Formats: sequence, C-alpha cells, structure tokens
Amino acid sequence: MELRLGPLLRYVDETRATVWVETSGPAEVEVLGHTARTWSVHGHHYALVRIEGLEPDSTTPYEVMLDGRTVWPVAYSPYGPSVIRTPRADGTFRLTFGSCRRSAPFDEKGFKEFGPDALVALAESVAAGEDDQPDAVLLLGDQVYADDPSDAVLRRLHEAHGGRPGSEVADEIGNFEEYTWLYDDSWTTPAVRWLFSTVPLCMLLDDHDLRDDWNTSLTWRRWVTGQPWWHDRVVGAYASYWVYQHLGNLSPEQLDRDATYRAMLTIEDDDERTAYLDSFAWTADEDPASTRWSFYRDFGDVRLLAIDSRCSRHLDPDERAMVDTHEWEWVQRHTVGATRPIRHLLLASTLPFLLAPGLHHLEGWDEAISSGAWGRRGARVGEKIRQRMDLEHWASFRKSLDDMTTLLTEVVGGEDPPASILMLSGDVHCSYIAEARLTTVEHPGTAIRQLTMSPFRNPVPQHIRWGNHILGTRWMTALLHRLARSAGVRDVAADWRLSHGPWFENGAMTVTLSGEKWTVDVDHAVLRGDMQVLRRTVTCGGLDSTKRLTS
Repeated sequence: MELRLGPLLRYVDETRATVWVETSGPAEVEVLGHTARTWSVHGHHYALVRIEGLEPDSTTPYEVMLDGRTVWPVAYSPYGPSVIRTPRADGTFRLTFGSCRRSAPFDEKGFKEFGPDALVALAESVAAGEDDQPDAVLLLGDQVYADDPSDAVLRRLHEAHGGRPGSEVADEIGNFEEYTWLYDDSWTTPAVRWLFSTVPLCMLLDDHDLRDDWNTSLTWRRWVTGQPWWHDRVVGAYASYWVYQHLGNLSPEQLDRDATYRAMLTIEDDDERTAYLDSFAWTADEDPASTRWSFYRDFGDVRLLAIDSRCSRHLDPDERAMVDTHEWEWVQRHTVGATRPIRHLLLASTLPFLLAPGLHHLEGWDEAISSGAWGRRGARVGEKIRQRMDLEHWASFRKSLDDMTTLLTEVVGGEDPPASILMLSGDVHCSYIAEARLTTVEHPGTAIRQLTMSPFRNPVPQHIRWGNHILGTRWMTALLHRLARSAGVRDVAADWRLSHGPWFENGAMTVTLSGEKWTVDVDHAVLRGDMQVLRRTVTCGGLDSTKRLTS
C-alpha cells in the first residue's frame, strides 16, 4: 500500500487538526494515534483523518501510517519532519496567499517560460525555520489548469486516447480520472508536497479549475452547456474539487453536518458511492443553491471569510450577480450578523473586489452596454468584449459590488468595528495593494485594503503588462470614467487608489495580524543560484486601529 498524494494538513485549531491523503488502495490511515478508513470514488481512495487532543501553542511532528506501516515522511527528505502547529498563545496570526500556479519543470526552459515557483520558494523559507513563516496558506484559485494542462499531463492524455481528435477540447481535461492527473502533477513537487503537509491549507476554485471564462456570462453558459463534452467535464471538475480541495476547508463540526461527506463514509458499495458524488456534482452546477463552496475559519479573533465568486453567480443580464441571493445571505450572516467579536476581517475572493480604477470603469461600462444601455447592437459588442478581454470581475457584476460596499459600510458602522478589513484576491496575474475609503460613513478606526496577489507561477506576456500600465494612467482612467458615466454607470460609494504596485512577477503575499496591528509583506520569487527564494518587495501596515497607513 502506497501514499499516492498528500498528506495535506487542512484544518487546525487550538487542539484539533485534519489531515487529507490519497492512497493506492483500501487502507486504514493513522496519524498521531488517530485513524480513518479510506473510501473510494472512481477507483481512487481517500481519507480525512481527524486528530484531537493537541496541546495549545505547540508544534507536533507527525507520521502517516497505512495499515500499520509508516509511509510518510519519505526517506532522505531535505525538509525535515511534517508538523502540526496549533495557534500561537499571543494571538499573532500570519496568512500567506496567492493564486494561479502552473506546473512545469524546474529547468532552463521551465524557468524561462514560467519563472521561479513562489510556493517552492515559500517551502524553502519554512524549512529553513525563518521567523516569519505562515500559520496558514490560502490558495485563491487556479490550483490546476484543466483547459491548459502541462506537457506531462498532455502526454498522458495522448497516450490514453490520442487526445480527442476533431474536438476543440482535444488537449483539455475531460473527466474525474483526468483531473486526478492534474493534482498528481501539481502537488507531488517535493517542496510543495512538504509545505502542504506542514502548513494548514484553505482553498477556493476559479475558472481554470474548470475552463477559462467559466460563468463569464449567460451567453457563454448557454453555449458551453450545449457542448457534448460538458457533462463529463463539469461533473469531473466539481467532484474532484470537492474531494481534493473543498472537503479540507471544513471544520470538524461542519464535517459532521455535511451530507456528501456522510454519504462517502456510510455508502458501502463503491459504484453507488461514485454515482452519489457524480450526482452531487451535476446538481451543484445545475442548481448552485444546492450546495455552498464559500466557507469561513476563525483564527482567534481573526475571521477569514472565503467567498465563492465563480459557481454561485446569477447570470441573467437584467439582474446579474457575482454571488446569488442564497450565497449572499450566508455572507451577511457571518459578517454583519457574526455572533462573536471580529478584530480583523479577511474577505477572500478569487477575483478582486477592487481593480485599478481604469479597469474598474472599463468593466462597469462593458456590463452596462452588454445589458442594453446602448441598444441591441451595443449589447452584442459588449458581450464580445466581455468574453475576449475577460471582463468578469466584481466591477462587471455591479449589483454585487454595490452589495459588498453596503456590507462594508454596515460592518464599520457597527458597535464594535474591526481594526481592519483586508480583501484578499488573486486571478489578475499581477499584485497590488489598494487603499480604500467608504464615502457614506466615517471609519477612522478601520483600515480597508484590497490585497491582490497572483501568480504563484504563471507570468503574463509583456503586451498585457503594457495594457495594464496604460489602463493605470490618469488620462485613461479619466476617459474610461466618462465613458462609463455615458452608459449610465453610477460611481461606487467608495474611493480607492493603488498605493503599491502593480507588480507582475511570481510571488506571494503575507498578512500578519497581532492585536490591533496589521502588516502586509509582498514577496516575489527569484532564482539565487540553483535555489528558488522569496525576495521582500515591500512591507506596509497599520500600527494600531487609530493610526494611518505607514510604509
């Protein structure tokens, strides 16, 4: 019996943890004296081991055993043992985040095309025992690229069935089995595999986890759902995402309430279990309100609220929403309606809430004309621009952006507002920090920042960098603002500006929260000899809840 993938350290609190594994066959999995039997779907075997009785503010090395035989850590690992660190007694919390990681070799060709890997560089930093290592890592989408797999996965596709000759998706992932190849390819990099075994992970999916432009518009969705390959693709995407990514986001209490997880543990027949998961996956796409991919975690008095901005969209042009009513009510309940004090609120979305102002106005204009502000011909032009330029962020779902602004206003206007609201995002293949100020309420004690970090490893071409530069100029921003207004787009009840960036290099961003203080570190991955390391680009933050941003 072998360990195929993992271990992945997922949920951790003061005394508990969960560890996810994939094995080569049925087995009993043991971690720190706690056991779980594997369950299988599509011929693959998984387990989530629940660990209790950990010491608060402790570091505990662990091994993974299958049927009594130790299979992790691997022999001669340069990274040391895997450990479970419970939260620090002083309340300090560090979260590293980013998105968009392509799998490619670490050779001259791979570095030339994709650059160094920020997650590998982060692993090297953690293994070296540096003082600023994270307490958790948040992966904000595009963990795998189903529509543009690596050369290694392409070879497997062609060996398996010669691609799909004559199909526009001949070189893309088509079903659950092929999705498992993506995770094998991406998560078995030794440094990343060790990092994932020793730092708790949170994950959200984005479009490339299924296909570029996923749920961009109703026009796109009507086209894609009519394709003969869509059923197997979307079932494979949702089912594998639930197994490999979403399941570990849940706390022990949430696991106990999750009907799909309960079915995986209680259904005895493998084929019946697989059919159940596939049915769940298909229904999740057909009826987004049937499930929820958003989640939250509390780290002391810090709340991380991760909002699904891809699966729960409402695409009717007359009432377009990034987050449908069902999902938005849940977001409100765990922010404005939170039953516990929140000193720092981390709002995560794979897509940025706040873009560079020029791009924001462009997306607002395009949504307006796509919805008919300039007639039918304008709507057709707007839809083509929307799909061609990927104009599908919160700014192009204006109702949802207004809802978010209202929510922020209610949070900072409450009786005990947080010291900071930090909005964490990825997707756009550049990184930046934006200072934001609400225009309808005073909030001197609450800092609001948009923190955007991508890619981990997938840099954009030079022409896109130049496009971003032009969109960021004052004259272009002013021009696009006037254009948006001419289509009837109202201003958002907030002002913001990019205070740092944009940068286009591979990297990771880390938020440190301690008491009222918040700090943001921006690190970019560089090659230093034969090592991939993180180089600090900028540090900024707030000294306390009453002081202004310093850098």
